[in-house]
Amino acid sequence: MKTLRIGIDVGGTFTDVVMVDELTGKFHYTKTPTTHSDLTQGVLTGLEEILSIGGVVMDDIDYVIHGTTIGTNAIIEGKGAKVGLITTAGFEDVLEIRRVARPQEAAFDFGADNPMPLVPRFLRKGVIERVDSKGKIYTPLDESSVLSAIQVFRENKVEAIVISLLFAFLNQTHEKRISEICKNELPNIPVSLSSEICPEFREYERTCTTVMNGYLGPVIKKYMDKLIDQLKHKYGNVNLQIMQSSGGTMAAHVAGDHAAHLINSGPAGGAIATAFISTLTGNEMAIGADMGGTTFDISIIDKNLPKTTTWGGVSNYPIRLPMVDLKTIGAGGGSIAWVDVAGALNVGPKSAGSNPGPACYGWGGVLPTVSDANLILGRLNPEYFLGGKLSLFPEKATKAIKIHVADKLGISVEAAAVGILRIVNANMAKGISKNSVERGYDLREFSLVAMGGAAALHAVDIARDLSMARVIVPPMSGNFSAVGFVVADIQHDFVRTFIKKDYQVNPDEFLNTFLTMEKEALLQMKKENVLEQNIDLTWSVDLRYEGQSWELNAPIEPIKKVDNDYIKKIALNFHELHQKVYSYSEPLEVVEFVNLRVRVKGKNRPVSFAPEKVEITLVDKGWKGEREVYFENNGWGKTPVFERKLMSAGSKIFGPCIVEETISTTLIPPGSFGIIDEFGNIIIEFEHESH
Repeated sequence: MKTLRIGIDVGGTFTDVVMVDELTGKFHYTKTPTTHSDLTQGVLTGLEEILSIGGVVMDDIDYVIHGTTIGTNAIIEGKGAKVGLITTAGFEDVLEIRRVARPQEAAFDFGADNPMPLVPRFLRKGVIERVDSKGKIYTPLDESSVLSAIQVFRENKVEAIVISLLFAFLNQTHEKRISEICKNELPNIPVSLSSEICPEFREYERTCTTVMNGYLGPVIKKYMDKLIDQLKHKYGNVNLQIMQSSGGTMAAHVAGDHAAHLINSGPAGGAIATAFISTLTGNEMAIGADMGGTTFDISIIDKNLPKTTTWGGVSNYPIRLPMVDLKTIGAGGGSIAWVDVAGALNVGPKSAGSNPGPACYGWGGVLPTVSDANLILGRLNPEYFLGGKLSLFPEKATKAIKIHVADKLGISVEAAAVGILRIVNANMAKGISKNSVERGYDLREFSLVAMGGAAALHAVDIARDLSMARVIVPPMSGNFSAVGFVVADIQHDFVRTFIKKDYQVNPDEFLNTFLTMEKEALLQMKKENVLEQNIDLTWSVDLRYEGQSWELNAPIEPIKKVDNDYIKKIALNFHELHQKVYSYSEPLEVVEFVNLRVRVKGKNRPVSFAPEKVEITLVDKGWKGEREVYFENNGWGKTPVFERKLMSAGSKIFGPCIVEETISTTLIPPGSFGIIDEFGNIIIEFEHESH
């Protein structure tokens, strides 16, 4: 039995790779620069390195899980496929009309424009047909109008076709027939159906989600096909899985058909990893803080489970699919510091990325970044970055900060660097607060889990500013999103719109809808070669009070026989859920059933870190010496430096000190202390709270 698995996270600056033996809990890891000209090269380089480090060959690997931002990047950069949209005649402008609302970040700007639709007007074609609100065919499909639309697509060389008809979520007959015609007329063009991608009510969101699938499908498929071919050429057949934004994985060969599910593929791994470490350490409330070279990803873990949503999106294009509830801001090690026309210092959101990179990398970058500030303040070791694979240049960092920040503000280079860190920390703290406190959470109950190459340098300052309980810096924190990949399960979600008031629900119809989705789910698992004993099915319902616009998702118990008492129990539990979320409920109000959902998981064998015996002692291993480090209130001072891999469980260290490892650096500032727990996590708390 193969017991090794590999996770690969392609980020904006680096490609992170981890390998785990599920029997022993032993991990290996490496980090290589992301190759933006051809992402597959960075992936192959990382694979080659991790196999060499582990002393194994690909035949020893059970499967490889890959997460990528290729979909997100394609949206942001406008580099998706040319899409043709077929819709019901008269509804060609749904994408343009949207919700008749300005972008959220410009709610009070009367001159603000929404982003351009992903399908231009001349490629949005209406066809003659109509299904009514009950799902009955009102106007039969005029196939000649479909052929006319296809001719326009042929002349304009579209690369993908999307079909989104009015009320197709109730009756997909016309969408299916149009798909058959499209595949017959344009056999090499992929077709996405709204009744398959997003079979829910709300015309705009359903259409936009399906368009996104078509827009990204060819891009994802091209990348996956190339990667699969290169893996096959080098290693033979490789079991390749892809991380979804829902926190589960899917087989790579089906990813092109489900491209919209990969929007937050990479960052979702961080949320799953945070849930994994929160369970392992007994911290059921946690916030994942994933700070890489370009972005800062925030995820909330509530009772050891990642918060999820069906209202995600990128660049104001809504995606109506289940996904981990992630928020991303432009704050990373490569975030560029700049002085605006008013003389104020700003950091980000623009990033130096990996090309040209921070000034200190010596790759051609000349603008000051967060990494440059950390380096010149002594927090990074120029000879030990990436374990010595990449030497840093303090003089280049100093020059960049002096020219572009210090001289412009008339302050010292140290003061400028401190200002850069203070601002980026404030940006990240604001992002965490906005996505937790504003949702009713008390951050004093939360642990902050630091991951990504840069997070452990900033996490303690952020947590202290937010009055959080503690900071957890897990092993391999610089690659921890990739750890999320290797502990994730295969997962797919299915949904049906089922709009009925509680007293209208027919128990048999209710049950049959769930059983139909279960059948689809089991078929999908069969396609991905998941054994029956490893399949787990869960049900949930989207509910709301009559008259409300938005609904809450409530898990329910799957059963073999549904009666009226079961329906009443669901409604009763909804009142309790509404009270918990909104602090009020209306037990006498009618409850509406909106969507029924089935989630299927193909359970992978569980993985854990190998525990060590804990003996609390002042650290006596891993001492590397001292170096000068600058702190805002103390200035320069000799600061102890430790090598993390040499520190034993139970080691206690007091700030200020620095803990180095090959792929990240942890800063423990004055007034805080850390203990290495049995799993190798650094648990950092604040001295004034320890008495």
